[in-house]
Amino acid sequence: MDDERISVTELTTERLPEVVDLCRRGLDLTEDAAEADAIVDTVYRRARVDRPVVGLLAVRGTTPVGVLVCSLPERPDPPGAAYGCVDLVVVAPQERRRGVGRTLLAHAERWLAGRGAREVLLAGNPPYYAWPGIDVRYTPAVCAALALGYHQDRTAWNMTADLSYDGSPALRSTAEAERRLAAAGVTVRRAEPGDLPALTAFARDTFGGTWDGELVGSVGRTGAGCEVAWRDGAVVGFAAWGSSRPSWFGPMGTAPAAAGSGIGGVLLRRCLRSQRDAGIVRAQIGWVGPVPFYAGSAGARIERVFLLHRKDISPTGTQTGQEPE
Repeated sequence: MDDERISVTELTTERLPEVVDLCRRGLDLTEDAAEADAIVDTVYRRARVDRPVVGLLAVRGTTPVGVLVCSLPERPDPPGAAYGCVDLVVVAPQERRRGVGRTLLAHAERWLAGRGAREVLLAGNPPYYAWPGIDVRYTPAVCAALALGYHQDRTAWNMTADLSYDGSPALRSTAEAERRLAAAGVTVRRAEPGDLPALTAFARDTFGGTWDGELVGSVGRTGAGCEVAWRDGAVVGFAAWGSSRPSWFGPMGTAPAAAGSGIGGVLLRRCLRSQRDAGIVRAQIGWVGPVPFYAGSAGARIERVFLLHRKDISPTGTQTGQEPE
């Protein structure tokens, strides 16, 4: 079988169980392998509802030895930018350093270029993403990206909140803070599907980006949830978890006029308690901006660091490979 050439075909839903198994074996970090099912579901099955997505399967004989998922953004950032994202690349451990990843990326570049992309990003494509970029602990992946002409242009990081013991700062009671908020006319509760129109409008109008899509992925889904703060019948803050992966927290936002009121800390810890109740012992606060807030409110620490890469595939850039048959 080792002498058989690799062929690349387009992934179909019938082969998703094989892809999940491949990811469980091929993702070296335990926390990623444990959520292989959710990762594949997010970047392939759910993402296809809203944006152009292709999954590419590398097969030797009849055995899958590698998988890649790439997509075009639903709402490019900045608007009008012509780029595509590689959302997932996994190669079977026994097949590494044999050109499988190179072959898959060449096909992906060709597919994206054929749909108008002028750059390829090895970076998360919100609202359906599994990582901000390449975790620095996947060192061979970073080396491969550089060897294939991608250059690092940004860094992102996650913070970890420890939910494994009752005295954790991440699980501190919010009862007193909620009483203070109630006295100021603010109520906090779990979001329900009927809240989505108000929630998504607030996220779009206040923060832009794709947080509204992440909220849709958090409200009313098993293994996910959202907390929302209201004042005078209007949303003034939200915090969500599980949109991309069950162990991941975010997004979270508070109305600028409510900054400093304590709403954010209450929303955060209510979500973290829900994650603990779901059996999660280490919550990942994804793609973090305000590090001091999460450190102070939940005792969170920076633990996962990601490198984001990009490559020019415009006619004057570099692109190789063929479309899947």
